Amino acid sequence: MKKLSLILGCLLLFAGFAQAAEKPLIRLGARVFTEQTLLAEITAQYLRDKGYDAQVTGGLGSNLARSAHETGQLDLLWEYTGVSLVAYNHVTEKLDSAQSYARVKELDAKKGLVWLAPSKFSNTYALALPEKIAKEYPQINSISQLNTVLQAEADENHLVALDTEFANRSDGLAGMVEQYGMNLTRKNIRQMDAGLVYTALRNSQVFAGLVYTTDGRLNAFKLKLLEDDKHYFPDYTAAPVVRQAFLDAHPQLAAQLKSLAELFDDETMRQLNARVDVDHESPSAVAADFLRQHSLLSTQ
Repeated sequence: MKKLSLILGCLLLFAGFAQAAEKPLIRLGARVFTEQTLLAEITAQYLRDKGYDAQVTGGLGSNLARSAHETGQLDLLWEYTGVSLVAYNHVTEKLDSAQSYARVKELDAKKGLVWLAPSKFSNTYALALPEKIAKEYPQINSISQLNTVLQAEADENHLVALDTEFANRSDGLAGMVEQYGMNLTRKNIRQMDAGLVYTALRNSQVFAGLVYTTDGRLNAFKLKLLEDDKHYFPDYTAAPVVRQAFLDAHPQLAAQLKSLAELFDDETMRQLNARVDVDHESPSAVAADFLRQHSLLSTQ
């Protein structure tokens, strides 16, 4: 009897190992900011429910993540069209959303990377006003209108906060100043960490500041986004990008991720980001709640 029990136990153990081995391993990467952490966590939980062994490597720098993706150390990344277009493929011409997606899909395919169906959100740059300034200057609804006020009230020395990276990139501050004919100098520019830009805006310490269009703090701090009326900022539509080799082995992944990607739009991402950055919820809890709300888990 003991021998029979031992045999049955071994059979169950081996069956468990066999079942685990049948799960395809998919390695996801995430860059070092909240939105990337959330997208990777939501995707990992979703794919585990679909029968994948999804593993996430987070906190990656942009170049490291891309290198790992191209060399096959990562299978899946949520990527932004503008990042691939400008940073990785060195395309500088201005393209709209559809053109950007088509171009990066074509260029990255040559590197063994497949852009799957995109989301409905673009996490691009924008200039925003603090709530107090927005009430004092209701006529400012666009960057051109902001520029008009800055020039008319140059003596007021209105401060504009920018993160250090944007302020020092040729396709950042310099290009924006040129396209809009802005007279921004060291006197009225304040360079700081991106997070401090939001703090300065919330506290009305600056007249305007550079933000990201899906940041959760936009709503929480009641900031007013300005229209990029001369279309300076690139499109940064997000989409899951998978290695061709992995997709060839698991072609069903394209349809599975399409169902997920189409749930994300600008407002949805702001709300999800805010739950982590403002309400201090854990990304894993926010991810699980999001999937349950959309009935995407088999065990609700």
